[in-house]
Amino acid sequence: MAQDVLCEVNNCTFWSNGNKCSADRIYVVSHTGETADTQKETDCHTFEAKDL
Repeated sequence: MAQDVLCEVNNCTFWSNGNKCSADRIYVVSHTGETADTQKETDCHTFEAKDL
C-alpha cells in the first residue's frame, strides 16, 4: 500500500505541505463504469490496468 499519497489541489481540505494528502481514505472513480482501460478514464494518475 502506498505510504505517501500526493495531491496537487492545494485548496482541498486534505492538502498538506509537500503536496501530501492527509485524508484517512482515498476514493478513485472510473468514468466508464466499473472498469477502465486507460488512465484518462479514471480520476487516478497512477492507474494501471490489470488482467481480469
